[in-house]
Amino acid sequence: MQQEQPAAASGEQAAAKTPALDDPAPPLRPPKPVIIADLNVDPPESDGEDCTFVPVSESPVRSSNDDTTQSKNVVIIKDPDVIESEELDQQCHGVSLSREEKVTTIKAGLVQVARKMPKNAHAYFLLGLMYQRLGQPQKAVAAFEKSSEILQRDEEEIRRPDLLSLVLNHHAQVNTCDSSDKELEPSELDEILTRMRDSLHLDAKQAAVWNTLGLILLRTGRFQSAIAILSSILVITPDYLDSLANLGIAYLQSGNLELSAKCFQDLILKDQNHPAALINYATFLLCKYGSVIAGPGTNAGEGAYPNEVEAATVARDCLLAAAKVDPKSGPLWINLANVYYLIHDYNNAKKCLEKAAKLEPNQMASRYAIALQRIKDAERFQECSDQISWAANEMASILKEGDPAMIDLPITWAGLAMAHRVEHEITAACESGQKELAEVEERALYTLKQAIEEGPNDAAQWHQLGLHNLRVLQFNTAVGFLKFAVARCMECCYAWSNLGVALQLSDDPSLTEQVYKRALSLATAQQAHAILSNLGNLFRQQRRFEYAKIMFAKSLEICPGYALAHNNLGLVYVAEGRWEDAINCFEKALQSDPLLDAAKSNMIKVAAMCTTAASSK
Repeated sequence: MQQEQPAAASGEQAAAKTPALDDPAPPLRPPKPVIIADLNVDPPESDGEDCTFVPVSESPVRSSNDDTTQSKNVVIIKDPDVIESEELDQQCHGVSLSREEKVTTIKAGLVQVARKMPKNAHAYFLLGLMYQRLGQPQKAVAAFEKSSEILQRDEEEIRRPDLLSLVLNHHAQVNTCDSSDKELEPSELDEILTRMRDSLHLDAKQAAVWNTLGLILLRTGRFQSAIAILSSILVITPDYLDSLANLGIAYLQSGNLELSAKCFQDLILKDQNHPAALINYATFLLCKYGSVIAGPGTNAGEGAYPNEVEAATVARDCLLAAAKVDPKSGPLWINLANVYYLIHDYNNAKKCLEKAAKLEPNQMASRYAIALQRIKDAERFQECSDQISWAANEMASILKEGDPAMIDLPITWAGLAMAHRVEHEITAACESGQKELAEVEERALYTLKQAIEEGPNDAAQWHQLGLHNLRVLQFNTAVGFLKFAVARCMECCYAWSNLGVALQLSDDPSLTEQVYKRALSLATAQQAHAILSNLGNLFRQQRRFEYAKIMFAKSLEICPGYALAHNNLGLVYVAEGRWEDAINCFEKALQSDPLLDAAKSNMIKVAAMCTTAASSK
């Protein structure tokens, strides 16, 4: 009989959701959520609009305006007057030139224009943006300085104040790309705030300049300094909505969800039809309520999380309203796909991703999101089909074809590792040949270890490697990797819970109860049910049946449809000889999760035992 079904958290949680900044330069990397990342978006070519859209992300985002450390999660609303060389490439899906060749051609063209037209400040500006994109800040600074020098000449025909403002803005961004991520000193901050207040009292239009300073602080990780600047702007100019939006982002990235929500709600009330305002609020809802999704075999049943369903519904409505205003925003459709996935509307999720792919066929974020969706579908249905191989090939293509300056390598390697890990799991379930299984396992281990090499301090990657070893029954090895994970993130209750699972199955289970209780002390209300079920399973193995039933009852009180708790409680009743109660529990488990094979097997075996017992009377 199936003896136990511990709930190991998958680690593949809903995309870390990154909001839209009210400035075309990319946003700061927040603390590491696990999300879908936009992997190939160019830095801004123009500040013609004040808002940018950012798609949902399954993983961390980086800061700074040098693209070697740039966030990969920004899609910009472009100025129609600025030439967009890359957009031409995106419309030619079958172009044979490599990205390096395209960039070299564009750069050569801009250099030629600048030489032939020495007063063309716009060409130098675009050249500076190109160098900024390629992670060459010194060359970018030189180009921006040349552009600003031309624009500041006292010649009427070349005077363009708006372009000069853009040049100076990007010049400042490049200069701050290597700046310290330490918060401003109190005296430093006080002096800035005093100057800012004097400036705003004299001219409220200067709010845009100080808002840019807030953004620079935000992107370089100085959240508290950014909050001080942005909130002070709003005290003097309460209707400056760009600062309100960016203050919401600063609060979100600093972990203050309550104040973040207030900012985004106020923004929507003041500007109900602005796409960025709607996307920001939807992103906040996904960050707060959509960070945990039940994996295969751990379905919590319909209506188990009413708060999550309600939040997802509001996020869906916000994104649909934004789509009416800006239907050609690819990141918007990726966000919407994540909302539909959260509420288990997989057909609409697939349609949204297809829409994003059509809008931006060369967009790495769309390709990554679609590949991720196929991995999740394959894992959910445990199908031995070609789609998991396609997803793995697509992840590998992103690594091969993506510009290293534009993609987040740890996230991409994590995606490839996820594909190979699921491929190994399905191959083992399909009872394939031993040689094929060994090859798949070798690929999975290689990519999991490569993901760790790309981010050695990322607890999530160590967690995934530990989970893989759990799945292949290498329990002692899993314990080691999961200990590395908790050492890097002491507050991750899932890592502690899965360490408990590994210890429970290892050669030395003596610390298991202590580890589960540590996980419970860190768990939120929506996480505790799985850990309680694991602890109940431990008590069941120790034949402490009354304690086990108490743990399962608490788990089901928190999450009435939790399939694994029903299954494991059924096993307690089997041990007590209560056949009908056991069958009832297995039936409830299958009602919540029809794919839970353990419950199916257990119910068949108990029914056979009942028949044998009846015939022997």
